[in-house]
Amino acid sequence: MTSLLVPQRTNTILYCERWAETAVFYQHQLNLPVTFANDWFIEFQLTDTSFLSIANAARATVAAVQGQGITLTWQVADVAAARADLTAQGIVVTPIKQKWGSQVCYCLDPEGHRLELWQAGAEKDD
Repeated sequence: MTSLLVPQRTNTILYCERWAETAVFYQHQLNLPVTFANDWFIEFQLTDTSFLSIANAARATVAAVQGQGITLTWQVADVAAARADLTAQGIVVTPIKQKWGSQVCYCLDPEGHRLELWQAGAEKDD
C-alpha cells in the first residue's frame, strides 16, 4: 500500500517564551541561515528540505511547553569540531560520549530544548 502522505519538505516549530534569546542562539551562535522572518516567527534552513522555526509563544495560538519533551537530533560530519565551535561561542556542551554506535554531545537552547549532535562510527557504547 502506498502512503498518501509523502512530505516534500519538513519543518519543526518550537514555541518559545524566551523568543528573542532563542532567535540569537539559532541565528547568531549556530549561524543557521534564515529563510523567513517577521516580528514573531523565524524559519531557519537545516538542509535542502529540512527547516527549523521558532515562534514567539506570546503571539502563537499554540501553548509553549518550555522545552519539555523535545530533542533536536542532528547528524554532523565531525562532532568534536562542532562541539569545539559551540564551546567557543560560549554554549555549554556536554562531553562527547559513545552511544548507539555514535559519538554524541548535547546542549540546550535558551528555551530549554535539547540539541543532540552526533557522528556515526563510534567503536563501542558506554
